[in-house]
Amino acid sequence: MAFETKEQVLEKVLSQDKPKCPHWGAEMIIWEVPPFSFSDGLGWGTPYLFICFNDECSLYVQGWENMEENYSQCASYRCMNYPGTKQFECIPVFSPVGGTGQIIDGEILAEQEILKEKTKKGFSILTDAYLAKDHVTVVRMLLDAAQPQRVRLKAAEMIGDIGVLEAIEPIKSARFGNEITQKKVDESVKKIHERYFTRECPFCAEIIKKRAKICKHCGQDVAGK
Repeated sequence: MAFETKEQVLEKVLSQDKPKCPHWGAEMIIWEVPPFSFSDGLGWGTPYLFICFNDECSLYVQGWENMEENYSQCASYRCMNYPGTKQFECIPVFSPVGGTGQIIDGEILAEQEILKEKTKKGFSILTDAYLAKDHVTVVRMLLDAAQPQRVRLKAAEMIGDIGVLEAIEPIKSARFGNEITQKKVDESVKKIHERYFTRECPFCAEIIKKRAKICKHCGQDVAGK
């Protein structure tokens, strides 16, 4: 099963047409869900929602009186929508500014555009490197923490196809801070060993032939190990 990163989900949400609030008719705003559960405690199901933050929305205006009369609470509702669906629900707010801290504003959108451009450029570099069998560039992109996560993940996948034995040590020694990328790196290292009929010595970790009985580096008996 493939898991999407928050960046990938946000990119997908940004590519969608913003829904219109059924109570007001205006476009809704992208909203990042807070890091705590809502309602039944099972979570939000998505890192982003669309929410109507217009103070003239009929749902919001009438919500104050409804919440006071029925629940004795000084609160109201905002209309929310699950991205990619026609599912509209209500989310409670306890002040006019409630929830506004999670609005995805222009600055965040600009950062996302920069990330998108860096990702596009990174993929272009990787494509050229793959066609040229330039494993050095692929390793460099993989080890560069400044590269977008999607670019590093793609580099981790590519190195298994074009990497040579010399590529194993630098990527094995690195820690990527991302479970998916780390797993892909481990898979690629295995592919390189399979292509060159090699393995690592269980004693000194140096690369040896798969059929070797004695490690040429440390002299240990590695037959059957």
